[in-house]
Amino acid sequence: MSGSSIGKLFCVTNFGESHGPAIGCVVDGCPPGMELCAEDIQAQLDRRKPGTSRHVTQRRESDTVEILSGIFEGHTTGAPIALLIRNEDQRSKDYGNIADTFRPGHADYTYWHKYGIRDYRGGGRSSARLTAPTVGAGAIAKKWLAQKYGIQVRGYMSALGPIDLTFKNWAAVGENAFFSPDPDSVAALEAYMDELRKSGDSVGAKITVVAENVPAGWGEPLYDRIDADLAHALMGLNAVKGVEIGDGFECVRQKGTEHRDELTPEGFLSNHAGGVLGGISSGQNIVAHVAIKPTSSIRLPGRSIDKQGNPIEVVTHGRHDPCVGIRATPIAEALMAIVLMDHALRHRAQCADVVTETPQIPGNIQTK
Repeated sequence: MSGSSIGKLFCVTNFGESHGPAIGCVVDGCPPGMELCAEDIQAQLDRRKPGTSRHVTQRRESDTVEILSGIFEGHTTGAPIALLIRNEDQRSKDYGNIADTFRPGHADYTYWHKYGIRDYRGGGRSSARLTAPTVGAGAIAKKWLAQKYGIQVRGYMSALGPIDLTFKNWAAVGENAFFSPDPDSVAALEAYMDELRKSGDSVGAKITVVAENVPAGWGEPLYDRIDADLAHALMGLNAVKGVEIGDGFECVRQKGTEHRDELTPEGFLSNHAGGVLGGISSGQNIVAHVAIKPTSSIRLPGRSIDKQGNPIEVVTHGRHDPCVGIRATPIAEALMAIVLMDHALRHRAQCADVVTETPQIPGNIQTK
């Protein structure tokens, strides 16, 4: 199966299935000499893991990471870093009833037509369980970016179904199960999710991810623009149906005098472009938004077909997130960090000796 790797100089290859013995990834291209231990990676995995609240899947996985290679005496060696996360709480029997049918809205039908075989247990390769290794790889990228450039990659939930969330402060994001930046919204989010869970339905979400302190000059036009690679990576996150950079589709309603980010000696006056101009980082915050669809695996019956093409009714059993977006923030952060580290290494390889006399002006300190 091709399509399981991301990045060129910092390359992450993901492997495993939802109900297999283990999942993991191989991270190739990490520079040598950085201090790294399992605890660095585990801290990020714990933010994503299931069973952390009543609002997410109750599958009980510790997501304990094992580093199999690429580390010696607590430092990266430059060799590939292999990360392994063992599956501990599979309940494959929950999926026996869909072995010969296709869940509507899921990858069952398309995987079957593409490969002629599919692991129906928990969705197999198409499961969001495979985002755990991505978060592990992203933890490595986050640490390197922070140490080398002072870059901080953070995200938050900006909408849950019909509820828009106002950004108030970063401190609030880590204090609730929704990654909400508005502490006053948590009670309403909990009530909404409790009612949704009782109904057996699901809902989508919007996640915003921000990278601060990114230098100007990263990106490889024409086809490896930093925003293009970021959109490509974020579209690889399960259930994502849309990606916006900066103002995204809102720019349709803006005039040129409003959208253009004017420059002054004191800094940029706005950041409608999301920190990217011509596919190259401008030195402003890089801002991306992702739209995540409602969970397809729900217990309410839906129409579909079986392998013979006969009409059937599907009811999905098992443990599922009524909103997969609730746990998506750490994953979006990881994907942005992976893209940024890859571009940092690519820029260093070609343009490390480039010097200009023009000062890099400050970015507009806004997050949306």
